[in-house]
Amino acid sequence: MPGENLTRDEARERAALLSVDGYEVALDLRSAVGDGGGEPRTFRSVTTIRFRCNEPGASTFADLVAPSVTSVTLNGKDLDPGEVFDGTRIALEDLAAENELTVDAQCAYSRTGEGMHRFVDPEDGEVYLYTQYEPADARRVFTNFEQPDLKAPYRFEVQAPEGWTVWSNGTGELTDGVWRFAETKPISTYITCVVAGPYHYVTDSYERIFEDGTKLEIPLGALCRKGLAPYFDADDVFLVTKQGLDFFHDHFDYPYPFGKYDQAFVPEYNLGAMENPGLVTFREEYIFRGKVTQASYEARANVILHEMAHMWFGDLVTMVWWDDLWLKESFADFMGTFANVGATRFTDAWITFANRRKAWAYRADQLPSTHPITADIRDLQDAKLNFDGITYAKGASVLKQLVAYVGQDAFLEGARRYFKRNAYGNTRLGDLLSVLAETSGRDMSAWARSWLQTAGVNSLTPQVLLDTKGRVTELAVVQEAPESHPEERPHRIAVGLYRRTPEGALERYARVETDVEGPRTVVAELAGAEAPELVLVNDDDLTYCKIRFDETSQATLREHLGALTDPLARALCWSALWNLTRDALLPARDFVDLVLRFAGRESDIGVLQMLHAWADSALVRYAAPEWRATGEELLAEGALRELQAAEPGSEHQLAWARFFATVAAGETDLALLKGLLDDTETVEGLEVDQELRWAFLEPLAAHGVADESVLAAELARDDTASGKRHQVRCLAARPSAAVKAQAWAQVVESDALSNALVEATIAGFDRPSQRELTAPYAEKYFAAIERVWQERSIQIGMDVVRGLFPGFQDRQETLDATDAWLAAHADAAPALRRLVREARDDLARSLRAQACDSAAAGA
Repeated sequence: MPGENLTRDEARERAALLSVDGYEVALDLRSAVGDGGGEPRTFRSVTTIRFRCNEPGASTFADLVAPSVTSVTLNGKDLDPGEVFDGTRIALEDLAAENELTVDAQCAYSRTGEGMHRFVDPEDGEVYLYTQYEPADARRVFTNFEQPDLKAPYRFEVQAPEGWTVWSNGTGELTDGVWRFAETKPISTYITCVVAGPYHYVTDSYERIFEDGTKLEIPLGALCRKGLAPYFDADDVFLVTKQGLDFFHDHFDYPYPFGKYDQAFVPEYNLGAMENPGLVTFREEYIFRGKVTQASYEARANVILHEMAHMWFGDLVTMVWWDDLWLKESFADFMGTFANVGATRFTDAWITFANRRKAWAYRADQLPSTHPITADIRDLQDAKLNFDGITYAKGASVLKQLVAYVGQDAFLEGARRYFKRNAYGNTRLGDLLSVLAETSGRDMSAWARSWLQTAGVNSLTPQVLLDTKGRVTELAVVQEAPESHPEERPHRIAVGLYRRTPEGALERYARVETDVEGPRTVVAELAGAEAPELVLVNDDDLTYCKIRFDETSQATLREHLGALTDPLARALCWSALWNLTRDALLPARDFVDLVLRFAGRESDIGVLQMLHAWADSALVRYAAPEWRATGEELLAEGALRELQAAEPGSEHQLAWARFFATVAAGETDLALLKGLLDDTETVEGLEVDQELRWAFLEPLAAHGVADESVLAAELARDDTASGKRHQVRCLAARPSAAVKAQAWAQVVESDALSNALVEATIAGFDRPSQRELTAPYAEKYFAAIERVWQERSIQIGMDVVRGLFPGFQDRQETLDATDAWLAAHADAAPALRRLVREARDDLARSLRAQACDSAAAGA
């Protein structure tokens, strides 16, 4: 892995030296089927690059990660591959003003989701290929200059097995046994793409007539594995796609520039999706094999729109280097929700954003690795780790604040000017700030310093003073910042005052928008208001902050949280209470109690499913160890009660069924799950489809009720790629020392498993109910991780280091062992140290929260 790195300084030097005029890439993928002829299985890749050098006689390098190179030709001169290729780079010396480089290489198919991924469908034996490159894996497929600011047009041609279809960024045609694709616009290496195989393909079209009478026609396509075709609701994918294209054309005033718009749902995908222009790739889990809630459809729509926004923010206009990754990801994350609300049926998507996306940001922004939104990205390993909650969700939250600060019209006009001035080019932070300053009339530099160039999250707490008649004499907002990141920021917020109606509903009766600056801000407009029972200091979720409560507000929520009628206000209160739990300011058992008393009244299905996840985390990570068994029993009882009370066949019933399976541990609960599987028990209206069967089998396997033969029988029933992943996870979850040893060996000592099966094995291995069983692996973890990081791809390295950290060995000795490893490995790869430091921080947080929970029990 280390030899594959590229530093920012190297990229900057190469960009100053070169301009790339075009690529011609020929891939022969016929080797994907049949006998591979040994490992690694390879394919032929022939690349010709035409480029200019502004310092003739200078030297540089091209990027290629491949098992072997057959020939290298530079400006008609054959170079010895043994001398110029070191496994990751091709040395290029004595460049001319105009150059032509041709490299003939044997590149390896991938099983890690990086480069040219090869998947064999266990259901029918069919082979499927797709590429995934971000940030820098195109060099695993063809020779290139792998950095975002050396854009160029591409021509791809592909030979594939007979009967296959091949897709790329441009429109393709099959002639004389070769798929030839139209030349692309100038784009970066990481968003080129090839998908090939016997995929199921559905087509549609989009048409728009502009005010000047010109017509834009976009061919639409959607594809998936043949085995998923019966479940593929392409009509809904196309509906959201067309709604998004309408929305972005309405607001961006720049026609979609990349011709066609295919969307490929592919197997064993590491990400949610990737914005390759003309050929967006998605994880195939967005095709639902069983019944799911509307939250799943909303999430898919959000991802479709997020990737579509990238066609402008990221593909048309691209950051110079990964420091400004936020220039595309923050915008796409914001625009995904903005368009979901403005164009689709998911008009409450800002609630999901407040509850789910921001939770990701709050966690990331309190880790020791937190960083400004405009980050310091020294190299590709840094870049890979910065696809995080800061770059995406915090960045999007800050843009939401920016819209409140400058106004929506000025914000969108700034985006329009940004596209037109920088089309097919590369930009930095200043390029965006300059157009926003133009359109808003505001000085953006101070805002950028506070919000983009500093790290950390502020807390906002209300202070309320009342007179003898029960009216507000002063309401102030106190801003606090952590010692590690003491920046106080300007916040545009709404302050809402709530009280109960005679009917018992908790409703807002006053709202004021104000600017918070400095440590204490008085909200003068609320003086004289009737005394509130609840003060919500970030009502309507305008800013990015941790909401805190005064004593009266927190007491109100303990008794009347379910009476809050506004779903966004309710979601914000739940999020604030969860942050208090994580910060060891609210005992975990109190949070669990709130979920048990009020989650059953939650109308928003996405919020409910988030509460289920938080309640489970509160129990297994933040509750005092001596209370876990009690908490587990209470959650199981509560989940079963809500499952039985839910409307038959409703999505709330489905959500409670899945949560019941998550927390079921007692003999009676497990017997009910087993009965639901073998039809000896029923819950009215609950359809136990194949996906729900696996959800019920996992706790049965983890508690020793379902053995290997039961899981084998279930795989025979569901002999598919999805079924295999479920079975592997359940197998690794069984409570046996031999099982754990085998799972550990498969992931840590071998690279035979694909990325998806590594993920499934880790998920099964690390069970909170099996702390004693996995305790011996804490020491083994620290002995293995540096070797794993050096030997495996960065994606698998990340999965192993994060997934196998002994976080469930939640005691001081584990924290000490982590500190000892960090002290002894000061020279380890910075990205590896970052992952270990993050895991250490999570563990320390767990211990603080457990101490808080224990103290509450003794109070």
